[in-house]
Amino acid sequence: MSKFHAMLNLQFDQPVVVNTGAMEWEASPMKGVRRKPLAREAAEHGHTTSVVRYDAGSRFSSHPHPKGEEILVLEGVFSDENGDYPAGTYIRNPPGSKHSPFSEQGCELLVKLDQFDPGDDVSLRIDTHSSAWLPGEHGVRVMPLYYFETEMVALYKWPASTRYEPHSHFGGEEIFVLSGELFDEYGRYPAGTWMRNPHNSEHCPYVEQETVIWIKTGHLLP
Repeated sequence: MSKFHAMLNLQFDQPVVVNTGAMEWEASPMKGVRRKPLAREAAEHGHTTSVVRYDAGSRFSSHPHPKGEEILVLEGVFSDENGDYPAGTYIRNPPGSKHSPFSEQGCELLVKLDQFDPGDDVSLRIDTHSSAWLPGEHGVRVMPLYYFETEMVALYKWPASTRYEPHSHFGGEEIFVLSGELFDEYGRYPAGTWMRNPHNSEHCPYVEQETVIWIKTGHLLP
């Protein structure tokens, strides 16, 4: 039986940090599919952000995405009736789409459900292992993944010993640390950490070792 609770981390004017590596897996309605809840509106629907694990050979029944679905494949190979998506694949399924996902060998995903603007209707599949890194500030490499109005999604690769000056987040900032470790004046965030900073919040991030993060900005306007 699922332990998921309603109304988890939905105070978007407050910062939140979750080290998913320290969390226990919770059951889903489907055998072999487990989850770690990060933000959730209701037990099995509505605004949801979670890390999801499919055991080898497990599958989820066909289901719709009323307000879209966004996925980053963290480990293994994720599949549905439209194809196979290995680790590093970034996926967007637009509002009104549906699919029947499964994993033959097992996989782990970062999943965001029911958070799209109604006009955000792009279906997207990006293999980040074959996409180009572009030069950014302070030697950081950037891989843009998606833009919609004020929202921006990208991967950032920080060289060792990189430090940013203090800066604010217009429209908020959401981060998942993929490798290495991120720091700021408030704490340290190892691989597997999910964090969300509200509109116009400020911090001074830095790294000691090469660190790769998934980042989304501009989507938390009040």
